[in-house]
Amino acid sequence: MSKYESLWNWIRENGTDRFKLTFDEIERIAGFPIDHSFLNAKKELLHYGYLVGKISRKGKTVDFEKVQGKS
Repeated sequence: MSKYESLWNWIRENGTDRFKLTFDEIERIAGFPIDHSFLNAKKELLHYGYLVGKISRKGKTVDFEKVQGKS
């Protein structure tokens, strides 16, 4: 079980094709501060039908995109 499972489930249940979350929103959903481990864990999101897109350290946002053909 990934420590990011609550975030991945939230993203899947959101169901939106493309959206952006702030670091603060991600931390609130995950229940802990995100750190460099997020970069390694982001590939797990594919199992939930989404990809992590652009990560803006300056803007403190992360783009998410639904994988075509996944529901």
